[in-house]
Amino acid sequence: MGRTSLYLGIDVGSVSTNLVVINENDEVVDKLYLRTSGQPINALVKGMKTLSERIGRNVVIKGVGTTGSGRQLAGVIVGADIVKNEITTHAIAAQKLVPGVRTILEIGGQDSKIIILKNGIVYDFAMNTVCAAGTGSFLDRQAARLEISIEEFGSYALRSKASVRIAGRCAVFAESDMIHKQQTGHSVEDIINGLCEALVRNYLNNLAKGKEIEDPIVFQGGVAANVGIVAAFEKAIGKKISIPKYYDVMGAYGAALIARDEVARNGRTTNFYGFEISQKDFKARSIECNGCSNMCEVIEITSDNEVLARWGDRCGKWSALKNEDQSVS
Repeated sequence: MGRTSLYLGIDVGSVSTNLVVINENDEVVDKLYLRTSGQPINALVKGMKTLSERIGRNVVIKGVGTTGSGRQLAGVIVGADIVKNEITTHAIAAQKLVPGVRTILEIGGQDSKIIILKNGIVYDFAMNTVCAAGTGSFLDRQAARLEISIEEFGSYALRSKASVRIAGRCAVFAESDMIHKQQTGHSVEDIINGLCEALVRNYLNNLAKGKEIEDPIVFQGGVAANVGIVAAFEKAIGKKISIPKYYDVMGAYGAALIARDEVARNGRTTNFYGFEISQKDFKARSIECNGCSNMCEVIEITSDNEVLARWGDRCGKWSALKNEDQSVS
């Protein structure tokens, strides 16, 4: 009996690390969500170990793709065939699941983005990586403060009877305004609904300003599970929003799809090092180069005292060095 051919996609973000395995028919065979917890290497190694145990031995990984803020790091550790930014992977995944999609709304744990497509090509996009008020982590924090599970947060908003306007342009102001509304006697349901509407208002005024939101529209990222946010989006834009099947791991899914196409197009074998990498000890350190006025911060990845990669320099002084010629001092 032959071994099953699979493809692996990895999305390493600041909040979560997602791994997705797809088959030759682009169907998700398994997916894994882990908290990054400020330690992307540990999360990735743990994910690889867990995934190898779950999918069994009678499989062969024919292609691997990485994405997310830690895509370069993940690519070095696992031996990726492609390393792509989140805009590309989310767009590819959305088009696979919702053919003809024109607008992608995405809200993750620490950032949010909007992607506009025309004729299957990314025409425009915007990202927010600096304001917490439009992210999932802000909702998590407010749910905890109200002693409500994040899974139930959205359903509270749907039970709201009156509209309460919450200042949503800044996380600090929003939290202060929520406390004020509680003190003046507004119900928890109305306050949560106001918060959902504030987050959507903030998203549309910042990321979507000047952009035409056209059907079909998809909403992806972990926050897409929040029915209160979905309802607030549909109310604000006056259009129906679709939630894709793999909404929570679309970046990793897109990376796996691109890896499959890359390997097939070039007819080559994968660079994947194998699940055995979960047994290795990886370390990362930062080096400040004093070679010129740029003062570049170089990231160095090592395993078993061998330098695997370096990046972050502008001139190539560090990143161009042959890995096999380097040792850790």
